[in-house]
Amino acid sequence: MHTDFVISQADGRPMYLQLIEQIKRKIAVGDWQPGQEIPSIRALAASTQVSVITVKRVYSDLEREGVIVTRQGRGSFVADNAGLGTELKDQELDTVVTTLASLSLAHGLSLEELTERLRQARSKARKEES
Repeated sequence: MHTDFVISQADGRPMYLQLIEQIKRKIAVGDWQPGQEIPSIRALAASTQVSVITVKRVYSDLEREGVIVTRQGRGSFVADNAGLGTELKDQELDTVVTTLASLSLAHGLSLEELTERLRQARSKARKEES
């Protein structure tokens, strides 16, 4: 259920941000459905070899964002919001597109050049998936 989380020491981001991103992605792609119970703090900490304090921060941040809910004595669950997956997909994509747009402007790429580079990258990603 939660063994496929990957925490990379080579990633410049803190571990808690890596976990937040991966949990949101699981929800966005439908691996975790609205209302589904998610691993306990202790279970996720053990399986990812991250401290309980770090995972508690992850759950607290996700709860504050409305991504998960914690029910005293019952556990933590994906928020029961049918549109949550779509919202999370849109947020992730918007973040990446905004960064890409800024980089392309900084490097002087035209919209056509950027579009072609994106087309090539998408084609390469498709080939790697197959």
